[in-house]
Amino acid sequence: MQERIVGKVKRVNGPVLTISGITDARMMELVHVSDMRIVGEIVKLDGDRATVQVYEDATGIAPGDNVYGSGMSLSVELGPGLIGNIYDGIQRPLEEIRTVSGDFIGKGIEVPAVSHDKLWHFVPSLEAGSRVQRGVIIGTVQETERVEHRIMIPPQYKGELTLSSIAAEGDYKVTDVIAQIEDGSGRSYPLTMVQHWPIRVPRPVQDHLDLKVPLITGLRVIDTLFPLSKGGTVAIPGGFGTGKTMTQHSIAQWCDADIIVYIGCGERGNEMTDVLREFPNLIDPRTGLSLMQRTVLIANTSNMPVSAREASIYTGITMAEYYRDMGYNVAIMADSTSRWAEALRELSGRMEEMPAEEGFPAYLPTRIAQFYERAGHMKNLNGSDGSVSVIGAVSPPGGDFSEPVTQHTKRFVRAFWGLDRSLASARHYPAISWLDSYSEYVDEVRDWWNGHSQDKWAENRRRIMELLQKEVRLQQIVKLVGPDALPDSQNFILEVCSLFKTAFLQQNAFDDIDRYCSVEKQVKMLAIILRYYDLGSEAISKGVPLVKVRRLQVVQDIAKMRFTVSNDNADDIDRLELRLERSMMQLGSLYDE
Repeated sequence: MQERIVGKVKRVNGPVLTISGITDARMMELVHVSDMRIVGEIVKLDGDRATVQVYEDATGIAPGDNVYGSGMSLSVELGPGLIGNIYDGIQRPLEEIRTVSGDFIGKGIEVPAVSHDKLWHFVPSLEAGSRVQRGVIIGTVQETERVEHRIMIPPQYKGELTLSSIAAEGDYKVTDVIAQIEDGSGRSYPLTMVQHWPIRVPRPVQDHLDLKVPLITGLRVIDTLFPLSKGGTVAIPGGFGTGKTMTQHSIAQWCDADIIVYIGCGERGNEMTDVLREFPNLIDPRTGLSLMQRTVLIANTSNMPVSAREASIYTGITMAEYYRDMGYNVAIMADSTSRWAEALRELSGRMEEMPAEEGFPAYLPTRIAQFYERAGHMKNLNGSDGSVSVIGAVSPPGGDFSEPVTQHTKRFVRAFWGLDRSLASARHYPAISWLDSYSEYVDEVRDWWNGHSQDKWAENRRRIMELLQKEVRLQQIVKLVGPDALPDSQNFILEVCSLFKTAFLQQNAFDDIDRYCSVEKQVKMLAIILRYYDLGSEAISKGVPLVKVRRLQVVQDIAKMRFTVSNDNADDIDRLELRLERSMMQLGSLYDE
């Protein structure tokens, strides 16, 4: 649809404009304001007036400027070339914009999200005359060495379709017509390798599937104690400096998702700079290739237009759904949803809406739910399985978890990795509190984990969680009367929990071995610590002093196993367990006599 004038600017209030003389305009329609072509969206209609929020700096807009309607919603461009790119909140490629406008983003710049000039090698997977439906894969393009991009019939086309023609294998631009489809009435539609989708509308699927497979992150405190399923949702709340961004960086690098979408939503510019500098140099441990070969970055820093921040998370999750439709498992890092909520609050205030808790709009819970509910493990329209996992950081002011964004987020996520300031101050990474955190996916991933641990994972996890709870109660006694008031059997619980925290829960992100832990190594590490507890408790019950148990050399080796045992040599922990049993047997025999 061609652009037409739908009204004129009446009032300018930051990024919120009042438009008068409205004709032929629709709710959530994409518009361009003034001759500067500033991108905006209609968010309110009232008779012949409308409210538009613009996604760029509104400086220079004046009353009387024309507003041009596009006839479509704010949409993203989906096609080969998304992977490895860096976008702003409304999917403008920042590297391409820099070549056009220099170091600063000029107003009204329109650059295609994917290159319209680059040639891609298209390989058809169907033949002309095939009966097809929406979502069906008609061919493939090798987007990166890691990602095969599957060209699909857009979801807009419904009913029984016929592939009347398809291009031969060869090199094509994304705008070239590669196929024609016909509907039942004989109407023909051309298909290219690129499609558009409105960011606020979830892409359709056939069905929601069970969340039975965990997303392996390589962080032991997450995978073993508070697992996340592929297709699940989790919040990472924490005050300033507790390690939200660091934790998300680690998950982005090491998790077993096929595609990573990292959304820097309102974060400080220096943090996004670190991401943009580090990610291209990080190596994907599973392929040995650059991490950018499976990553899409969205950079919308705190000094960029606030309304674009509000749109950025929808931009990111729409791209994630697109790759999910191809059959990939996608993980989204949203850092942070608190900054996104602050953008909602600012825009709501400028539109003079009635505020709710702490000034946030009354529809804040609805918007949070709409975002997280787009996650899931799905059966796609083409019959493949894919998932979108959402890992959202929350930045509560002062680390107050009772503030509205954290509380409403907890209502809509099923896992909660609460960061603890005292752990962060003690340089305990990741600073995820084992007392405040929880996961509702434990029962769903139980069978998967038991299948990788000889049916020991669920029982071992339950036992160590019980020990951690006992330690809390014992520590309260220690603070009152001191450790000497406890018998050795109870002091040994404190000893085992201390070992578990330092040897298992804590990891070193800069150590080549400890920064990532395989499933097999996690299972064996937990098992040997519990074996130490069982053997030590038995020895103490026979009269062996706790100090003798603690001073065993094998116990020191267990404490160091996270550094000394590589992921490829997890069997070394079995040999360590044999040494532990021999040492305990020898120690116990001395006191049997």
